Amino acid sequence: MKKHHTTDVQMNGRVCIVTGANSGIGYETSIQLAKHGAHLVMVCRNKQKGEDAKAAIDRVAKGKVDLILADLSSIDEIRRLAKVILDRYKKIHVLINNAGVQYNTRRTSVDGYEITFAVNYLALFLLTRLLLDRIKASAPARIINIASKAHRFGGLDLNDLQWENRRYSGMKTYAAAKIANILFTKDLSERLEGTGVTVNAVHPGEVLGNAGMENGPVSLFIRKHIINRMLKPTRIAGEAVFYHAASPELEKVTGEYFNMTRLERPWGNANNRPLGRILWPLSEALTGISPKENPV
Repeated sequence: MKKHHTTDVQMNGRVCIVTGANSGIGYETSIQLAKHGAHLVMVCRNKQKGEDAKAAIDRVAKGKVDLILADLSSIDEIRRLAKVILDRYKKIHVLINNAGVQYNTRRTSVDGYEITFAVNYLALFLLTRLLLDRIKASAPARIINIASKAHRFGGLDLNDLQWENRRYSGMKTYAAAKIANILFTKDLSERLEGTGVTVNAVHPGEVLGNAGMENGPVSLFIRKHIINRMLKPTRIAGEAVFYHAASPELEKVTGEYFNMTRLERPWGNANNRPLGRILWPLSEALTGISPKENPV
């Protein structure tokens, strides 16, 4: 699929939620949405960074910009966030699940889950489910899950999602979370057929980002002075994600994986549909959401 210019597309007050909006790809995506008139809802973990990013975006925004603070590594925090959003916004036209982390050593969330999997996948699964009825009521609407080409570098072991029984690998853990992300995207798209809601997974490109920036001085030096010099500016990724949020040609495209704006077939486990169907109820159990609470 070739990229069509979306510079003239106006979002006209459409409510667009971006998680991890204060830096990197989330920040650049937020700028694009704000410049094109969206009612932007920034979800950020850090109060000061969130407020600084909002102030910068306010200067170029053609629509309203709101900031909501939430730690997406916590199940309780995600539920609180969803309640705040549902109380404040009668419509949700675009949900961009962008927030992510990557660590070189195993860390756990407040809920006891391996934190890379918790933030990169479980948070996405739970927040989307909690907001889904409102998103469907706002159709036409779009859900964009930020994936990664890194999914090809790992597998998904449903018997050890928390990396308790294997040697920990930051890259493989990140890849596993992104595989789960892509599988969820495909499964959800089928469940949303006929609702007017599309859901796609997007690799935003090899760009400058903040994943892995908290891994210590050696990793930070390698990231800043070697890896980042080979990458493109995050602005490019923000424009690509905005394309998926706004482009008229994607209005009915759903259940797909994109490398920036190019339609591709994901690799390996990310194509394993039976695996995805097992992952769904397992994700419900891990996040504590039941089919009766939020049926899809």
